[in-house]
Amino acid sequence: MTEITQKIKELDGKQLYHSFLAGAQRIFEQQKLLNKINVFPVADADTGTNLASTMRSIMDAIIPTDNLKQTAVAMADAALSGARGNSGIIFAQFLYGFSNELSSAQTLDIKSFAESMKKAVAYAYDAIANPVEGTILTVIKEWAEHLDKIKDRIDDFIKLLIEAYNKALEALAGTTKRLEVLAKSHVVDAGAKGFVYFLEGIKDFFTMGQPETAITAHADQSEGEEVDVQHDVITFRFCTEALINGQNLDLKKIRGFLEHSGDSLVVAGSRSKMRIHIHTDHPIEVMSQLHRFGEITYQKVDDMIFQNNILLERKSDIALMTDSTSDLPRELTDRYQIHVVPLNLHFGETYFLDRLTINPEKFYQRLEQSEISPSTSQPSAKDFQNKFEYLSTHYKNIIGIHLSSGLSGTFGNAEIAGKEVAGRTGKSIEVIDSRVLTGALGLILIRAARALEEGMSHFELSARIREWIPKSGIRVSVQTLKYIIRTGRVSPMKSFIARMLDLKPVISLDENGKAVLFSKSLTEKGCISKVVRDFERMLRKNRIWEYAITHASNPEKANYLALEMERLTGKKPLYLDHASPVLVAHTGPGIVCISYLLE
Repeated sequence: MTEITQKIKELDGKQLYHSFLAGAQRIFEQQKLLNKINVFPVADADTGTNLASTMRSIMDAIIPTDNLKQTAVAMADAALSGARGNSGIIFAQFLYGFSNELSSAQTLDIKSFAESMKKAVAYAYDAIANPVEGTILTVIKEWAEHLDKIKDRIDDFIKLLIEAYNKALEALAGTTKRLEVLAKSHVVDAGAKGFVYFLEGIKDFFTMGQPETAITAHADQSEGEEVDVQHDVITFRFCTEALINGQNLDLKKIRGFLEHSGDSLVVAGSRSKMRIHIHTDHPIEVMSQLHRFGEITYQKVDDMIFQNNILLERKSDIALMTDSTSDLPRELTDRYQIHVVPLNLHFGETYFLDRLTINPEKFYQRLEQSEISPSTSQPSAKDFQNKFEYLSTHYKNIIGIHLSSGLSGTFGNAEIAGKEVAGRTGKSIEVIDSRVLTGALGLILIRAARALEEGMSHFELSARIREWIPKSGIRVSVQTLKYIIRTGRVSPMKSFIARMLDLKPVISLDENGKAVLFSKSLTEKGCISKVVRDFERMLRKNRIWEYAITHASNPEKANYLALEMERLTGKKPLYLDHASPVLVAHTGPGIVCISYLLE
């Protein structure tokens, strides 16, 4: 495309918006490289994915207007709502500062642009508990200061952006010298490089004639340079984020409550909406602190040690993904590098991430104390999209295996997101309906992981998983029908009879993955005895590959069932663990579940 020579002395809202999308496009294209060079503050290999997600939130939420102030405010709000990761939240706070410092004028001249950008730098620094130079902060500051320095001698936005971009390149190169961890790996800061890509896209948007129709969410994800990343110690395990809505939110007060809970603390936003980022070992306690300030409308917890292992010690080029209803202990997800997307657990307006910001112990406490019955919801398509984006920068193929579509919309959202990301990245992403849940789903995943260790191909594994699904099943002994009745999964007449007789049911799943009554008894012991007799009959014709036992605050009966199964099979359960809180929300405490997978 021919370069244009016409001067641009003012910007309107649409020009600002579309130039930002052009900058976002460069980040989409380079997110794989940005992930690869991500070594600070920890080498968790997700800076590119986080910046891309932050940018995509602007694309998804904004309809630009000619009014520049309105457009900038809307963009900043969308960025804050969708920001992810340290660099993403810093960028969102910088954008918020820029929008907050703008006047209400319809357009923006060079002087006002430069002055607002310089003032916005203070917002980015104020958001961080311990600002570190040699990062995205440094590049933003030096770029903005240079804008202010040259604003009085340049009367064309194109020349302004070109000269300031060159200054940003210079500042980016300097990040390697400022941080020892960058020097050891011979890289620049990933967040800073992402910001420079963003500026490059804006510059090219204006110099190449403002090609609005060429801006899409496509991600080429080029390989880029090879990087020798150093494996440094990760001080805190979980990258924890939240979005809080409230009234008169106090940035300093929130930061004061959290500053001793970890490091890399960033608190960004306005008096009514704040985004929090912290590296911590205790995400449950962090969320407990944040609940006192307002309504938590978004949560994210990433295991940085796990991410670091994926970057440096990846076991396979095929990623295995599931959801938290698989009830896999962390020991096994770590050992087999299985990626887990959590479901959501709600107590009224308060919500948690299953097994991440609420554990079984905290769940049982809240269940006893709360007058509000818990409810659950599946991860959104956006949640799955973010996970697939991350995985696609590290793996050649992705297989997602999720709980039964007959019980939840989780599989449907994963399938939608998988198709969208596959179309954008060109990666092979397959999403499979397991038609089971809890340990049965977990066993299928472990069997798939072991098959990958033995060198099974993607095509063969996909076929084998579909063979294993009909060979899996569960038997759930339930102490009370109260919770199942509340979900509407038992008809009113059946529930009335069951309550009158005080029946203890055993629940299973049919071939379509829907809950059915397997058997019933007047006592819990009678239920477990029927389960054991059923396995005695099953084992006359079949061999069990593995089995697992989960329970909800009922270790005595779980251990008894484990002993009976060991007597029948000659092997101990693959694991015996607590059931997921989102499952217990539908069945109530006291359940004992045995899951199996036949040879």
